[in-house]
Amino acid sequence: MDIRQLEMFQAVAEERSFTKAGERLHVSQSAISRQIKLLEEELGGILLHRRTREIALTHPGELLLKTANRLFRDLQDVVWQISEAHQLRRGALRIGGGMTVCIYILPKLLKQYRSLYKQVDLKVTSGTSESILRLLRNHEVDLGLLTLPVVAKDLEVTAVLKEEMVVVTAPAHPLSRCRAVRPEDLAKYPLILFEPGSNTRKVLDQFFMEETIPVDIAMETENVEIIKAMVANGIGITIIPYAAIAKDVRSNRFSFNPIEGRRLYRETGWVYLKSDYVPRTITEMLRVFDLMKEEFGIKPPPMRP
Repeated sequence: MDIRQLEMFQAVAEERSFTKAGERLHVSQSAISRQIKLLEEELGGILLHRRTREIALTHPGELLLKTANRLFRDLQDVVWQISEAHQLRRGALRIGGGMTVCIYILPKLLKQYRSLYKQVDLKVTSGTSESILRLLRNHEVDLGLLTLPVVAKDLEVTAVLKEEMVVVTAPAHPLSRCRAVRPEDLAKYPLILFEPGSNTRKVLDQFFMEETIPVDIAMETENVEIIKAMVANGIGITIIPYAAIAKDVRSNRFSFNPIEGRRLYRETGWVYLKSDYVPRTITEMLRVFDLMKEEFGIKPPPMRP
């Protein structure tokens, strides 16, 4: 087994096609097929299911792809660590986050990061916490900004943001006239909520259980913009971080209220694989975020008397 064979295997696994892998690596399809066959013979197992329209990984293939991703990432890190001993001039950073993070935090954060490190190649992947954690462990993502808690021995987790969640309604909704919403009043209206299983939803489910509220859930989605559109059109009400509607409140698109006698919070943190060496691309992203965090932790203004 050599590096070139692993590179060809990685390309086929990611492209799901010998033809596309050949185009990516600028070699013939037959050359790639021959090298993959030699690799399978050496390892004594089938790595790829060769189907009519698409290539699929076998279980041994998935294990090898994970190892190949880690190997190529480590090789890149060594090169950058040696050549960039004093300054970060190049590299790559793959970041994963949920929909809310990708809409309200990453655009401004990445703009600032790119202004400092123009040669660093930035890539963003949006998904659930579970999918981002899977990509982290497969070395397909380097850094995640995820809703906490995330607890695992192989991961480094640093809490960086605590956001208050509020009841959000259309301006003409009856609850908009309340100074604070009583928990029992939430049962009177359809709710548009984040998807089940997400850490944000777990905060709400725990609250509903403690308050014994028989909620009427009209819709569940991971997309906060869909939630907001439904609320704006009177389909229901929601409970989401205030930061997601701060601009809309100023333009009178939404009204918001705290929950009487309770404060609900969502905590967000950086997550990456534990290692003896943390790439400078990651440590600099953590540093830039720390300098900007006051711009992201938007708190609800005091309610009127």
